[in-house]
Amino acid sequence: MSVTITAADVNKLRQTTGAGMMDCRAALQETNGDFEAAIDFLRKKGQKVAAKRSDRDAKEGLVIANTSADHKTGIIINLTSETDFVAKNEDFIKLGLSLSDTAIANNCKSLEEFKACAYENITVEDKIMETVARIGEKIDVTSFERIEGESIVSYNHAGYRVAVLVALNQPYSEQVELAGKDVAMQIAAMNPVALDPASVPEETVAREKAIIMDLMKQDPKMEGKPEDMISKIADGKINAYFKENTLLVQPFVKDGSKTVAEYLKSVAADLSATAFVRLNIG
Repeated sequence: MSVTITAADVNKLRQTTGAGMMDCRAALQETNGDFEAAIDFLRKKGQKVAAKRSDRDAKEGLVIANTSADHKTGIIINLTSETDFVAKNEDFIKLGLSLSDTAIANNCKSLEEFKACAYENITVEDKIMETVARIGEKIDVTSFERIEGESIVSYNHAGYRVAVLVALNQPYSEQVELAGKDVAMQIAAMNPVALDPASVPEETVAREKAIIMDLMKQDPKMEGKPEDMISKIADGKINAYFKENTLLVQPFVKDGSKTVAEYLKSVAADLSATAFVRLNIG
């Protein structure tokens, strides 16, 4: 026996899932008016949409940094989309902010854990699939970063295209928060490769030095110079490189007479950054 699908039924399903009116009507007809089965039908449709568009690169989207109420934990999620049009949509931004709140509320520690955690009455992954079904564009959470510390400060650049977390070694206060914001903005602008020269992986140092030495050996002025001399000159160049490209020894953007480390110590004795994470779109 066929079941009559009313406009109220369609509207209820539409309000619950965000799917289009025709999709909701088709889902209810397919499932003989079973509301929960219709929700599952739409999720499955979302999975099919995602699968059909799996060859499409999701190069747009949002990166959102968020911190726990006690400022001891911070997360960044990357909610991707295929187009800039979707990335700038108000509902998409609201979804990203809500998902970041969910990650914090559930103290998620990995991308897998985050996707499996509860979001409203479903999971985060199911919510993503529902949204795919509704907008017809591939979206996903592709990155999840988390750090802990005495104080975590977050910074979201305008448009959510750059997000930063910075950990500081002293308990949270308004003073520490303001200093952390300054440092986070520096990280957003300068994109340092590591916290300080000692934090740069040995293989990265070795690779950079090898490139510098090869370039020097191609310089006619270095012809006939002994290997150890070239190596020492390369060490000087690599040290200069990491001074420019590691956070704590960089000149502080707001006051070039100080390094970032010196700026932090001027705010509070022994204040320092202990870790950071930076993600960007593009």
